[in-house]
Amino acid sequence: MSVTVYVPCDASALSLGAEAVAKAIAAEAAVRNADVRIVRNGSRGLYWLEPMVEVETGQGRVAYGPVQPGNVAALFDADFLHGGDDVLALGPTEDIPWLKSQQRLTFARVGIVDPRSLDDYRAHGGYRGLAAALKMEPAAIVQAVTDSGLRGRGGAAFPAGIKWKTCFDATADQKYIVCNADEGDSGTFSDRMVMEGDPFVLIEGMTIAGLAVGATHGYIYLRIEYPHAQRALEAAIDAAKAGGYLGENICGSGKAFHLEVRMAAGAYICGEETSLLESLEGRRGQVRFKPPLPAIQGLFGKPTVINNVITLATVPIILDRGATFYRDFGTGRSRGTMPIQLAGNIKRGGLVERAFGLTLRELIEDYGGGTASGRPVRAVQVGGPLGAYIPVSQLDTPIDYEAFAAINGMVGHGGVVVFDDTVDMAAQARFAMEFCAIESCGKCTPCRIGSTRGVEVIDRMLAGSIAERERNEVLLRDLCQTMLAGSLCALGGMAPFPVLSALDHYPEDFAGTSQRKAS
Repeated sequence: MSVTVYVPCDASALSLGAEAVAKAIAAEAAVRNADVRIVRNGSRGLYWLEPMVEVETGQGRVAYGPVQPGNVAALFDADFLHGGDDVLALGPTEDIPWLKSQQRLTFARVGIVDPRSLDDYRAHGGYRGLAAALKMEPAAIVQAVTDSGLRGRGGAAFPAGIKWKTCFDATADQKYIVCNADEGDSGTFSDRMVMEGDPFVLIEGMTIAGLAVGATHGYIYLRIEYPHAQRALEAAIDAAKAGGYLGENICGSGKAFHLEVRMAAGAYICGEETSLLESLEGRRGQVRFKPPLPAIQGLFGKPTVINNVITLATVPIILDRGATFYRDFGTGRSRGTMPIQLAGNIKRGGLVERAFGLTLRELIEDYGGGTASGRPVRAVQVGGPLGAYIPVSQLDTPIDYEAFAAINGMVGHGGVVVFDDTVDMAAQARFAMEFCAIESCGKCTPCRIGSTRGVEVIDRMLAGSIAERERNEVLLRDLCQTMLAGSLCALGGMAPFPVLSALDHYPEDFAGTSQRKAS
């Protein structure tokens, strides 16, 4: 009887040797005349254990990791095909504490299904959300998303239902659904994991969005550095077309939705929705003035819903299980779950999906296991390169949009990057301004010029005397306020967040050269 062995095809697992492991298992099985079926699944998100191999047994899946090609013969000797014990044995996959304590809704199938198999997707609850949506009026679909409390899982956290309702109410001969898959924030990889490990859920979510607002065409604007995601998405789109889930007559409903992947321009600014539209239309990625909002006048001047991957991939479960089911997760105005990505100086990096309300300390200590270096945590940056630096004194802040806003931070895309006590926070602040200067589209003066001047002012602070430092700090704070209030988009408007948080919480790192020598 054939034994199914799962080896991840996730880009991170591949970078750690998963392809060689899969080939080694196939070769060893051939030598031993073992009947093995290898399935390339997505990663479960336990990246410190990748490549993590799973074996289907009568008691469920059993995991082993991290596995390298040199370990494969020993695994066969230990009868791992039947769950045998080995030094790399992790036990039943679902009992691994990291996974067992999570609440996976958006990521319910990632690491479980074969991402290229439409049948596997349907066997694990896929396309039930679309089936429910096809029985509803478009306005009812929009209302369900509104009632769920789902907010955009990008930087702005704007309520998805309001955006959809705006597009629904717009009158036009053509409307579009655009997925912002240009995942460029530091420490983020949840979009990539979904697209590589469960691409059909994104396709289903976009199709439901199209039915809701009357859009018949969709685009996935995919980060150019994600070739594995591109191949997975294009294969899934072809399978969905062949299965009748995309095209002119979705599931025999007479309703149409077409979908294609477009590769991004390789610029951070194109993660901003209006720059994305400019790029998608074939122009240089520059920010557009608003109004008009994209939901009213977006791609090619037509009403357009723009959401990121996690937002759209969450929609199917809302339509399948109901708005109340999803809204019952979370706290306050932060409803549902958040896929949080742990990165940086962390012992156990990976993806954690939990309902809003979990604290940063629980994430870093209980899931992350503290720093990889073993040194104390000094700072945590949440929300990408433009997110604020959170000091240890604020680690008990819950993952909640309003709670983070109250400490001048943001949840953003859910990337959490950890730094130990060796980090130079003045250098990190300088990097934020330099990053903004490099990535600015150049359209507005506060961002284009302010970020360049910001680098210069920080350099003067670090090189000068105490008096010069104090004088330049006043200038830097004033410059940050100008950028916050006057920038056209969030790039210039948020670059001051890491700078101001570093100044507020780590002033000692900005001591001038002469002061440092004296101490």
